[in-house]
Amino acid sequence: MIKNEGAMNLRLARGICAIFTLLTATYGYAVDIHVVSSGGFAGAYKELAPELEKQTGNTLISTWGLSNGTSKNAIPMRLERGENIDVVLMTGNPLDELMTQGQLLSGSKVLLANSLIACAVKQGKPKPDISTVAKLKDALLSAKTMVYSNGASGEYIKNELMNRLGIKEQMDGKLQQTQAIPVGEVIAMGDAEIGCQQLSELKEIKGIEIIGLLPQEVQLITPLFGALVARSKVPNQAKDLLIFLSSPANFHALMGAGLTPATARN
Repeated sequence: MIKNEGAMNLRLARGICAIFTLLTATYGYAVDIHVVSSGGFAGAYKELAPELEKQTGNTLISTWGLSNGTSKNAIPMRLERGENIDVVLMTGNPLDELMTQGQLLSGSKVLLANSLIACAVKQGKPKPDISTVAKLKDALLSAKTMVYSNGASGEYIKNELMNRLGIKEQMDGKLQQTQAIPVGEVIAMGDAEIGCQQLSELKEIKGIEIIGLLPQEVQLITPLFGALVARSKVPNQAKDLLIFLSSPANFHALMGAGLTPATARN
């Protein structure tokens, strides 16, 4: 009886080893992949990350930061400090600058999705119509305060949108730029009457109501990209992550997060 049990245990051990060998041959050894995502892609990434971990056995260690700027958590600052990062998910111009500097691996840039700007108000408050340029202009002029971010959408709102609408001077005393707090949270707390930011970032916030996208004539399309950090110790697994995030099979998650899937790569 003891001999039979020993033989069974030996066969079980051999079976486990065979399964482990098959898995490692298919995926390689499981690794940790350190990812930093800007807010624009964060919602889609959070939706997709568990599935990749399930498929590969790898662990995604995720943090969040702005695509540009000099704040502590901004992606350029993290890379400059030499943080352990394998993949960045961010907007294009700052990514290109980091690649030129040698921080990101040349040729690893992958277009993941496009992001559009939307506006929101505090939940339960009247929702102005912004479906046309004229109505957007009236809604902003009627608001007591408007908040925008210090990211790509905020720079566009401050430097271009107000001029294109012809209301820069009238809005000067109403505009508020948030630094460390998302636009949606400022609105939810009641500290601004209306706010505009990338739709994918607003959708992450509770306590607000999205009233619509900016009209097409004054809309800003912001491409979101991923790239490999030049000093990554797991470049193959990091590359597989970017392929997974940009796969047509995952377009449903992108759309659910308020993004427009991109089928081309740059």
